[in-house]
Amino acid sequence: MNFYIGCAVWAYKGWVGELYPPGTRNADFLNLYSRRFTTVEGNTTFYAVPNPEIVTRWATETPPGFEFCLKLPRDITHQKLLRPHIPEALQFLEKMRLLGQHLGPMFAQLPPSYSPAFLDDLAAFLEAWPSKDAPLALEVRHPDWFQEPHRSSLTTLLEKLEVGRVLLDSRPIYSGDDDPQLASERRKPQLPVQFSVTAPFSLIRFISHPQLSVNQQFMEEWVIQIQQWLQAGVRIYFFVHCPTEDLSPHNARYFQQLLEQSGVAVPSLPWNNLNQPPSQLNIW
Repeated sequence: MNFYIGCAVWAYKGWVGELYPPGTRNADFLNLYSRRFTTVEGNTTFYAVPNPEIVTRWATETPPGFEFCLKLPRDITHQKLLRPHIPEALQFLEKMRLLGQHLGPMFAQLPPSYSPAFLDDLAAFLEAWPSKDAPLALEVRHPDWFQEPHRSSLTTLLEKLEVGRVLLDSRPIYSGDDDPQLASERRKPQLPVQFSVTAPFSLIRFISHPQLSVNQQFMEEWVIQIQQWLQAGVRIYFFVHCPTEDLSPHNARYFQQLLEQSGVAVPSLPWNNLNQPPSQLNIW
């Protein structure tokens, strides 16, 4: 497969009744999620490292072709410097290798405090990561990374090491007449989107607005961009978030529909291949 789509989590009770059948048990969430989408962002590992038994269960509960794109733990990425935590990062990777073919590209999300002043530290960390056999992507949040000369310096480093760039698109939630993040505990930053690929793959984190029509122009822009990248042989992982988490699967399914209607060659969404017909998708 060259295109994967999913959400940030799988264990969300608010999805019972639409994404999951009524009465679904928590223990069945991953099994059902992996038969509706083809990837998951896996934010759970940011907060706690699962034990080997749990990782093995993740692998056995998911079908062939499904991939986890796991976030490196915050104890590694949010302790000011990365270099001292290289051994922990490599240990984390070895634990996650139990996923086997289900292990997709992993990603390191750096805090807003991690600026280009730490470029040498970042380079040392990325050089120590075995990106040839364990693809890694990077998400930066300090605004200076998006300005020259730091933008080009980071791009050069990522291309040299074949480390992917996480493309965070939070424009939709800053484009409406309201603030959909008012009730959110973790606000997404408002940063420029860099439409560039630095590795054979790309991770896109699309922060959708609860009102689907607000997302339309941005989704259409991504349809064009993804088509170009797929034609160039880039493997795409597209994750749909929403401040109203209940709507994330619906918005992801709608984006899949836009891709198909635009003639983009993407695999069929497993959710749409289930016995029950898909619910009607409307823009409201």
